[in-house]
Amino acid sequence: MQLWSTDPVLKKLSLANPVHFLALGFGAGLAAKAPGTFGTLAAIPLYLLMAGLPLGWYLGLTLLSVLAGFYICDKASKDMGVHDHGAIVWDEVAGLLITLIAAPAGWLWVAVGFGLFRFFDILKPWPIKVLDAKVHGGIGIMIDDVLAGVFAFLCLQGIVYLVG
Repeated sequence: MQLWSTDPVLKKLSLANPVHFLALGFGAGLAAKAPGTFGTLAAIPLYLLMAGLPLGWYLGLTLLSVLAGFYICDKASKDMGVHDHGAIVWDEVAGLLITLIAAPAGWLWVAVGFGLFRFFDILKPWPIKVLDAKVHGGIGIMIDDVLAGVFAFLCLQGIVYLVG
């Protein structure tokens, strides 16, 4: 299915292509405003499917989402002819999965993790901003969100420790 869009770059993608479908966060990256936020929201159902798994399985699938993301983001970016187009949101999906590693059960913790991840993804404190600017290709697209996920994970676990 060819995408209908006024953006000529998006017309180069197809939701029928599994790589494009994943890169676009199951279609969430096509949101006209705040595609990164919508891409992060699209990660929540995936998280909910994974949340009940043993920690080792969760970690393995999260690592797989990151490693696959290097290829997915690189391929979609090359197909579009643009580095890190806003519609490519698989990096946000992987970043939220990192954030929510070992998160306590409950919507409150999902919401806190979501907020923390978006905060670090948007703010891009050092070294996230430096790596985002210097690393290119699929790794470059993914690295800032992976680090934002790690920062958000550390903060979330700190909050859990302080509250619990």
